[in-house]
Amino acid sequence: MEVHVFLLQLAMVLMAARIFGELAVRWGMPPVIGELMAGIVLGPSLLGLLETSEMLHLLAEIGIILLLFEVGLDADVNRLVHAGAKSLIVAIGGFVLPFALGFGVAHYTFGLPVLASMVLGGTLTATSIGITVRVLTDLGRRHSIEGQVILGAAVLDDVMGVILLALLYEFAVAGEVAWTNALRIALFVSVFFMIAPAAAKAISYLIHRFEASSGVPGLIPTAMVALVLVFSGLAHFMGAPELLGGFAAGLALSRRFFLPFGVALAADPGFADLIRDQMKPIVRLFTPIFFVQIGLSLNLQLVDWSSSFIWTFSLVMLLVAIVGKFAGAMLISESGPRRVVIGMGMVPRGEVGLVFTELGRDSGLLGGGIYDVLILVIAYTTLVAPFWIKWFYRRHAAELEPSVPEEDMGYPSLPDQGGTGPPALAGGHAHRVRSGRR
Repeated sequence: MEVHVFLLQLAMVLMAARIFGELAVRWGMPPVIGELMAGIVLGPSLLGLLETSEMLHLLAEIGIILLLFEVGLDADVNRLVHAGAKSLIVAIGGFVLPFALGFGVAHYTFGLPVLASMVLGGTLTATSIGITVRVLTDLGRRHSIEGQVILGAAVLDDVMGVILLALLYEFAVAGEVAWTNALRIALFVSVFFMIAPAAAKAISYLIHRFEASSGVPGLIPTAMVALVLVFSGLAHFMGAPELLGGFAAGLALSRRFFLPFGVALAADPGFADLIRDQMKPIVRLFTPIFFVQIGLSLNLQLVDWSSSFIWTFSLVMLLVAIVGKFAGAMLISESGPRRVVIGMGMVPRGEVGLVFTELGRDSGLLGGGIYDVLILVIAYTTLVAPFWIKWFYRRHAAELEPSVPEEDMGYPSLPDQGGTGPPALAGGHAHRVRSGRR
């Protein structure tokens, strides 16, 4: 692709993301919906003005990595620990049940081959953490009880999903189910999460010391972006997804992540706020590219709408995709409305699901009709779930208030972090966030 052509396409992506995002907010929808619709409208599904490219895909990957860095930076580890058991239950339930149901229905009901059924079941295990986190942030609910459960479960779900993806890739290459690399992949992921936070904390301490004496402005954002990209590359090298490298770096630099390597930094929470403020414009630049790229990846014109098989199979898979995630949320001990919100938050498949489908198509395991069905299911769960969450919060705002004040839950509140909103908004006032723009 010519450089000038790509530059024009990138400009179109950024402007379309902004315009559609503004329209979505004015129509009472989360801006992520507008950014997704921008990709669908401009992409092969409708106008055909743009299509995803390798360069645009790379920028989108940087966007989701930086978004997960911001999520990790804003994360209150005390909250994650508080919701740890519940997140684990939701993650395991939302991983095992969709895979088992998807595989069973595809193989035993529709007669698909074993490997194709495994890829299909793997697609249904995915959770798009980026979309869910963006919606919760827009609603001021990222730091709520259900928000922390969803965040922890989605991160764990991604870890298990990537391990499964790596296994399915090995199976597809070998043409058979072989478990020789399972232990190695799991070991690489475990080792990465043990060493990455400690290393990030030590490096950030050095950045903190030299920032005041630097004669060239911009040391913090330059060093932070480089750190995030290095850790993302290391994550991939060690068998983990790149986005989890960004999350691990952000988590290590958060205000409440303590390690022996970073005691001095932990004692200066203002540095974490400085990192957040200087990184925010960069994150806001790259993140919309990721959501637009998802829309560009969907080509709804490829779906054979006249096929009865497409309608039957897609409806069954859609039911499995939703029920599997809700069933995982129903296993925890929370109020009914919170469990419903958690189930809704785990439903979007988005980018992770698309990775599974591309694996199936590239390996020849998923034929045209099956691939179309999965694209349709991913598109529906990605686009509709945010509407469910927003509507449900409006209907059940009072029931989703914390049962006790946050200061009594064992962890302090975070300050306002510019757009996310203070944790106080996670209670009964969350439904009035940005009410003046709706």
